[in-house]
Amino acid sequence: MDTTAIVNIAGLVTNDPEIGEGPLGLLKDAAVVIEGDRVAWVGPSSKVPGTDNRVDAEGRAVIPGFVDSHSHLVFAGDRTEEFNARMSGRSYSAGGIRTTVAATRSASNNELHDNVARYRREALRQGTTTIEIKSGYGLTTEHEARALRIAAAHTDEVTYLGAHVVAPEFADRPDAYVELVTGPMLDACAPHARWVDVFCEQGAFDGDQARAVLTAGIARGLLPRVHANQLSYGPGVQLAVELGAASADHCTHLSDEDVDALANGSTVATLLPGAEFSTRATYPDARRLLDAGVTVALSPDCNPGSSFTSSMPFCIAVAVRDMRMTPDEAVWSATAGGAAALRRTDVGRVSPGARADLALLDAPSHVHLAYRPAVCRTGRLSQGRLSYGASGPYGRPPCGPSAVRSPGAQPAAWIRPSTRCSRGSVPGAEVTPVTSMPARA
Repeated sequence: MDTTAIVNIAGLVTNDPEIGEGPLGLLKDAAVVIEGDRVAWVGPSSKVPGTDNRVDAEGRAVIPGFVDSHSHLVFAGDRTEEFNARMSGRSYSAGGIRTTVAATRSASNNELHDNVARYRREALRQGTTTIEIKSGYGLTTEHEARALRIAAAHTDEVTYLGAHVVAPEFADRPDAYVELVTGPMLDACAPHARWVDVFCEQGAFDGDQARAVLTAGIARGLLPRVHANQLSYGPGVQLAVELGAASADHCTHLSDEDVDALANGSTVATLLPGAEFSTRATYPDARRLLDAGVTVALSPDCNPGSSFTSSMPFCIAVAVRDMRMTPDEAVWSATAGGAAALRRTDVGRVSPGARADLALLDAPSHVHLAYRPAVCRTGRLSQGRLSYGASGPYGRPPCGPSAVRSPGAQPAAWIRPSTRCSRGSVPGAEVTPVTSMPARA
């Protein structure tokens, strides 16, 4: 296999304390050697071994590609008017999530595939190289299974979320809908998913219903994760910890007992600041969780209703500004934290054996993700040189190793030397640039 060395890295975030300084494993004046699709060596630039190819980072920072452990990308339709009314302080009586359900059911397979691919490219341009995708906008056996098949064409991290809300047809019979979700719908969906999820919240599914959904999924070999404590205090976090869920997502309203349970369990608290930003709701108290020793992840929660963003750099900036995280903590949570929330050890780090999913920032430090939000340019790597140029149509990067940045994009160039598509991570060319209820999803 060909080997490639990336040298002259001003600051390399490895997320391996045995390699570098602090929890980020930060190395200065560093180099990385990639062999095939894996990291083969990490160390000082002055000691880099000989390789077939060499890329000069020209004093820029390199971090692991972002790991997005929570997204709702299989949908159709638009809820602009709902958002505009909410931000304008006007009442809005349209269907909310039911609008998205209706549009998603009516969309063709090709339309849904194209939507997922578009949002994945958008996330890739902003540095996300691994992404989880949920169902949840079909709410019938046929449409939920279709959503999972579509998601599975784009990632291995696929989540069955038939229990997003009670389907409109079952509005007066929620227990009957739970029987559907845990019976025929699960039978049709389990072969296409790795995870099972439930929205445990007032107006969605109570603790007993959520337990039924999760235990049924576990019995079919799916791993649990939970939408928990977003809109109010409730049993979601405690249930997630009890059942050994990989992640409890949102965690906005937590009691001391909830925080203690997370600190003493293996469940990651995945915080989704885009939802609070887009609904003007109270942000989760990340500082409280971190000080208690809870493992924290960050995710954009891309969905059309409450958080229509795929930008992890945006979430990092919000987490630092409004959730009292340090820049180091936010970057760790967006990379290694996301990997922990997916129980992955091959992504979210830059150390030997890890996937060679890296983001090259047009800045000397990872701190610029919060210090200069939405400002730094993206670059391209071609024939060992870093340069800048125009984007493809509609802000999309052209295909292939000569791809260039999207104007106004977030800082980073995504590096993967192999052209082979890995379904667990976002596929791309040799070097592809990246740019970077109130309302239910």
